[in-house]
Amino acid sequence: MRYDSITEAIGNTPLVRIDPDVHGLRTIDLYAKLELLNPFGSLKDRAAWNMARHGLPGAKERGETIVELSSGNTAKALALIAGMHGLPFKSITNRMRIPEIKDLLLLLGAEIEELPGQTECLDPTNTEDPLTLFHQRLNQPGSAHLHTDQYFNALNTEAHAASTGPEIIADLDGRAPDWFIACVGTAGSSTGVARALRAHDPSVGVLGLVARKEDFIPGIRNVDEVQEVGIFDPATYDGIESVSADEAIDGMLTLLRRCGLLAGPTGGAAYHGAVRHLRALDGESAERRTAVFIVCDRVESYLGYLRQRRPELFGLPPAKNSVATLSDSEVRSASVLDVGDAQKWIAAERPLVIDLRGSFAYAALHIDGSVNIVDELFGELVRGGLPFSRRQPVLLACPVGEMSARYAALLTRMGHPDVRSLAGGIIAWRDAGAPLVRD
Repeated sequence: MRYDSITEAIGNTPLVRIDPDVHGLRTIDLYAKLELLNPFGSLKDRAAWNMARHGLPGAKERGETIVELSSGNTAKALALIAGMHGLPFKSITNRMRIPEIKDLLLLLGAEIEELPGQTECLDPTNTEDPLTLFHQRLNQPGSAHLHTDQYFNALNTEAHAASTGPEIIADLDGRAPDWFIACVGTAGSSTGVARALRAHDPSVGVLGLVARKEDFIPGIRNVDEVQEVGIFDPATYDGIESVSADEAIDGMLTLLRRCGLLAGPTGGAAYHGAVRHLRALDGESAERRTAVFIVCDRVESYLGYLRQRRPELFGLPPAKNSVATLSDSEVRSASVLDVGDAQKWIAAERPLVIDLRGSFAYAALHIDGSVNIVDELFGELVRGGLPFSRRQPVLLACPVGEMSARYAALLTRMGHPDVRSLAGGIIAWRDAGAPLVRD
């Protein structure tokens, strides 16, 4: 197989049957679409190339910079495409959460600009958010950028409607699967593939998978964030279900150790969510049925993420004092204050207010007098024991109140007598009209 350009190798990835002895389904054949075998390593290769290719000649002539709001696989693919065409690439993000991806982007010659943002992903409805304002400026006439705009660009969806979906049908001998299970990030792949499958067979069931509110799974939006993505249309899905980070890692380990697939956590989430959903449907029909999920990318970029959450996988001692060890009942029992009560408590008791958001979100707007400790760093501090006196009352705040409640429960377990969480987080504080200050 010979190509004139590496971009010609994008697509036509294998569809591999998962051994029934692994997943345990009796009447359903489960297949994995191996998007990790695209030349740049992920599902995003298709969208990146489809969004950029038509604008490349003009961008080169005008000396433009390719720009994308991405801290992951889309940025990686676009950095490679830009370099091939002699163009610079800039990644705009609120927060780079995967150090391996950041290092790779720098190695590829990309410029990374981390802008302040009030939440961890672009919210186009919030016109005061610096990230949103920058996004709007990129689309103004006369901009010196080729903005691929993955969150709103129809070419993102069309890349999968024109290639990924039809490939699945072709590999199933001209039939669409009975179910398609997809993790939802920008929603481009799930929307595009669903469109192609249902054009062939309107009865195809589509399940969207998102992360739980309090969890971070690379490449997947949580149940609140997904509503902020321009391409996302809830009508695409017959149902939306959530997956925890632990479930994603468990699914990933199954694909690695039992199936020989070097899948990352997103692929693990897709596998786990697919099997969990299909078990309830197994045996409903005497006929054999089929289901397809996507393995989005490779595991190598996420070793730091995995080491932090499952140190025992690398021969390291289990994490002490970790939110991952909390039970649901412990989290539910955490002391939580709504905005009004939190304001009264701050005025009366002067607690230490800790803002767990990223530094750029904190710089944009925060509670006056609060201290910024990013959640990952706060987790490291807590693993060594209580980082402050038991005599000091503490109020924890995060974007929507989920992570702060978990840390409040953990600190309570560790013996702190008076630690509380801000219900609804900084977003609820802002929406209530409570005062915020800016650095």
